[in-house]
Amino acid sequence: MAAFGLGARVQQDRREAPREEVYHRTRGMLPGGQTVPLQLVNISAGGFMARTEAEIEPETPLRIRLPLLGEREAEVRWALAGRIGCQFVRPIDLAQYLELLGALAKEVR
Repeated sequence: MAAFGLGARVQQDRREAPREEVYHRTRGMLPGGQTVPLQLVNISAGGFMARTEAEIEPETPLRIRLPLLGEREAEVRWALAGRIGCQFVRPIDLAQYLELLGALAKEVR
């Protein structure tokens, strides 16, 4: 049991940056052109977590549309109980990331 907790901490500690909570509905495009609805839950310059009803396996490439940035390539790193954790193929640069957060914050208002 202790090993599981340690593994969870190690996984969490590997994140490059803290994630910001967001609420953004978008779509992801899977290989072959299938689109799936996504609800972004949190985001960082390096990746995001989303809710989806689609069954998506880890290591699946995914294209996601983001405000101001357009389509970004990502890879599903984990999937569990209707949630997926994804890593961007190329991290978002800081200036673009801050603009993106501003656009996402306006959606919540």
